[in-house]
Amino acid sequence: MSENLTLPAQQGSTDGAPSTTETLLEVEGLTKHFPIYGGFPIKRKVGAVQAVDGVDLTVGVGESLGLVGESGCGKSTTGRLITRLLEPTGGRITYRGQDITHAKRKQLAPVRSEIQMIFQDPYSSLNPRQTVGSIIKSPMEVNGINPAGGREKKVRELLELVGLNPEHYNRFPHEFSGGQRQRIGVARALALNPKLIVADEPVSALDVSIQAQVINLLQKVQDELGIAFLFIAHDLAVVRHFSQRVAVMYLGKVVEVGDRESIYNRPRHPYTHALLSAVPEVRVDEEEQRERIRLSGDVPSPISPPSGCRFRTRCWKAQDKCATEEPPLVQISGNREGHLTACHFPEDPTTEARDEDVVLDPALKALEDSAGKE
Repeated sequence: MSENLTLPAQQGSTDGAPSTTETLLEVEGLTKHFPIYGGFPIKRKVGAVQAVDGVDLTVGVGESLGLVGESGCGKSTTGRLITRLLEPTGGRITYRGQDITHAKRKQLAPVRSEIQMIFQDPYSSLNPRQTVGSIIKSPMEVNGINPAGGREKKVRELLELVGLNPEHYNRFPHEFSGGQRQRIGVARALALNPKLIVADEPVSALDVSIQAQVINLLQKVQDELGIAFLFIAHDLAVVRHFSQRVAVMYLGKVVEVGDRESIYNRPRHPYTHALLSAVPEVRVDEEEQRERIRLSGDVPSPISPPSGCRFRTRCWKAQDKCATEEPPLVQISGNREGHLTACHFPEDPTTEARDEDVVLDPALKALEDSAGKE
């Protein structure tokens, strides 16, 4: 990409957060490498899984940022690093101006109550030996919080807030459906009045009808309590409904980030185009068809990712420069303020149907051609 096509990123924001929004969480160069050991009888480090490799994100007060990408791209690991359930290998995590990247347990104590997490699996994230009341009450006991009226009253209020009966206080998790269990997980996350909730695919294990209920519940909680969300998901329709801004990850890196309208209607990175083209659609008007892009192969191994641009091995626009230079995450000419893309040769800002579909799988192309001849 020529120099006159790029603009410097907005000062003080690595992912385009509006300047009028107070920054709650800022992540710079966040890295997590899991070591691989081999050898016998003496084991030694022989490599590393580069699960997260230089992620930059910001979340504003009361804002919802969606984090999307294929399975294995590092979304959940990023969420666990932000909540400090995992120790970062490198980079910096700043929460309300405080560096918590390598903070010790005592230093994290006041912060942990403000950053909570909703886990993906509602069946394994709840202790089957504890009652619902004990599960939701435990965070308050650990942090020594005694709300007015007592902890039991607070738990019953939370149950009612998430759409459950306060009389469920003494029941066990196995007595509830998947959607009800996820509501219990939401109530537990709200027990400490957090400022930020990391929701790790909170509806992926639920039926479609239940997904809508849980998403509406989270939106209600956000509107009433002003809680910020880092919403991790692979369902682009759900993210579009819930998040004001969206960041797209591929193989441990953020390749594009911007407001909802820019990402879904004016994407620039080829990978974002491919993701959006894979979303099923109901065609009402044949003249408004979306582009069709079908990639070949799987995501490369994070143990040995490609040089330069990590998407180049599956990209139809890759050139020699893509193998030697890693593209920076910058604002491209023609993009809205805060819409950043990491690509040397960005796509046109549209999702309309192409003159010819992009098909990188030769076997699929041959099969379609033979079917057309018949």
